[in-house]
Amino acid sequence: MSGRVFPAFYDVVRRIPAGKVATYGQIARLAGMPRCARLVGYAMAACQDPAVPCHRVVDRFGGTKAAFDTFAPGTQRALLEAEGVDFRLDGTVDLEHCLWSPQT
Repeated sequence: MSGRVFPAFYDVVRRIPAGKVATYGQIARLAGMPRCARLVGYAMAACQDPAVPCHRVVDRFGGTKAAFDTFAPGTQRALLEAEGVDFRLDGTVDLEHCLWSPQT
C-alpha cells in the first residue's frame, strides 16, 4: 500500500512553503485520506527524497519528532527556525501563525 499512498503525501508536502508547517492529519486530508495521519508519519520517516520538506510536518499540537533529528537532537526545530517558523515557550510550533493554508 505504501508504494501507492506515500507519493500522494509527498506531493502535498512539496507544496508547503518555507516558513509554514502542516500537521500529519492535514496532509492526510489534503491527499484524500482523512483517517491516515499515522500513515503520513510513516511516509515522512521513510522519505529519502531531499525535495520533500518533511521537516515542515508536525503533530496536531505543533510538536516536532525525534525521527527528523537526523544530525543531532533539535534538527527539525533548527530547520524550521531557520525558515522563520515561530515556536511557543513549550517548544511547539505556533500553529496559529505558522500553519499552512493551501488556499493562500
